[in-house]
Amino acid sequence: MEEIYVNERYVKPANKPSTKKPTGPRSYKRSFYLVVILSLGLLAGLLTLAFYYKNSLQDSAEYLSMSNKLSSITEERELLNANVSVVRNQLSSMTEERDLLKANLTEMTNELERLQRLFNQKKTCPAGWSKFCCSCYLLSESSDSWHSARKNCTDQGADLVVIDSPEEQIFIASFTQKRTWIGLNDIEQEGTWKWVDGTPLTLKYWASGQPDNAFPKENCAHTRFDENTSWNDFPCQNSLQWVCEKLL
Repeated sequence: MEEIYVNERYVKPANKPSTKKPTGPRSYKRSFYLVVILSLGLLAGLLTLAFYYKNSLQDSAEYLSMSNKLSSITEERELLNANVSVVRNQLSSMTEERDLLKANLTEMTNELERLQRLFNQKKTCPAGWSKFCCSCYLLSESSDSWHSARKNCTDQGADLVVIDSPEEQIFIASFTQKRTWIGLNDIEQEGTWKWVDGTPLTLKYWASGQPDNAFPKENCAHTRFDENTSWNDFPCQNSLQWVCEKLL
């Protein structure tokens, strides 16, 4: 029994893990590195947040700028629409005024023509002259060249007849029985026919194939061609009757 107790007394206790924290230079370095790593991580996080915050501010500024521009464009568009509406209203008003003025002008023109007709009805032509509308007409008894015929008309305060309506053409044909000079010529420029009052030729009663300038310098016109009332070009020096016209 004593041996057993003796052995137990000298049995070496088993080694237990130490709970004491390591100390010394090695432990200090580990702590320092850990603090550095944590600091760097924190700094990286702060930098990341600052970067995103800066970008967010820039995005917000750009959005605000774009929003302001859009608002300005919208205001300009609304202003332009308002101006367009005003111009349309003004144009509509001007159109109405124009139509009213045209109607008034037409009415005044008709009234003036009516008064002119009444006035002319009271006026008479000289003895031997025939009256039609607003003019007096005289058929010559003799024949002569176109230039001499015109001089005879101007000496009487008239000129060779200017035919400017179908009614006047019918009237002239009603009392001319032969080839008769009228106040139409292309003396200044071949092919450009004008009346003696300077107006260009618009209403035309040329015979078929006329004017043809068949003879040299057929620069003057006469009516009653080939026994009808159409016109023909003829040399101005030829001798024909003529019709003078003067206004009432």
